[in-house]
Amino acid sequence: RREPKTDRAGFDVVGTLLLALTLGAYALAMTIGRGNFGPLNLALLVAAVLAAGFFVLVEARVASPLIRLAAFGNTMLSASLATSALVATVMMATLVVGPFYLSRALGLDAAVVGIVMSVGPLVAALSGVPAGRLADRFGAGRMTIIGLLAIAAGCFILSVMPAMSGIPGYIAPIAVITSGYALFQTANNTAVMSEISPDQRGVISSLLNLSRNLGLITGASVMGAVFAFASEAIDIATAQPDTVATGMRITFAVAAILIVVALAIAVGGRAVAARSSLPGVS
Repeated sequence: RREPKTDRAGFDVVGTLLLALTLGAYALAMTIGRGNFGPLNLALLVAAVLAAGFFVLVEARVASPLIRLAAFGNTMLSASLATSALVATVMMATLVVGPFYLSRALGLDAAVVGIVMSVGPLVAALSGVPAGRLADRFGAGRMTIIGLLAIAAGCFILSVMPAMSGIPGYIAPIAVITSGYALFQTANNTAVMSEISPDQRGVISSLLNLSRNLGLITGASVMGAVFAFASEAIDIATAQPDTVATGMRITFAVAAILIVVALAIAVGGRAVAARSSLPGVS
């Protein structure tokens, strides 16, 4: 609907700059140093926290906030953003750990590693349309939980899988993880967007994308660090096959725990949202 120019909301310049500073500092804190978390990384992380704090203060006072903080009072939205970030963290582990496991533990050359790594994205792409239909037919909330269960199952299988199972033993759980991710992503986004007023859909959609990207950044750093630490290698590219296999199993054990946490958040968020929607409950 067209409105007079004088009635349009202003642009939140200060909030936008603070958010950019927060995200930039966090991204640099997680990525510079080539795996070594030094004083500069710590300083950047502190800067990100401070900038985030100032951002919240500004958004609570500005006339036209970039993000309405009251939106986070929506339990479903907050739970969906948290689970999206956790799932993206785990999904990044498949991209970080996979190439080293396939090349070092299984002894595959670069071309075969690339072919095997392409299975995950291919499964996710092919699962997109069925995932949407399942979410529409059986409900987005239910399919969100099932998607998380599939990811957790795949991570658990990878955490106990022996290296002797070879390429099939790696591809099978990865296919379970990525199909579960496609189902989760579709259902989670549907559950959130269906409850949002039209004037907030752009902002909420951006928040979902932001939570996913933050999870990917965190996963590349944190899950990569877990893998390197569990492999007990100074240079992971020259680590022994058995230590790389051990590192992979430990990393996906941690990933399974993160998905269990995401499950608890998702189930708890649905329970609170359902309880608050009952008559007489505020």
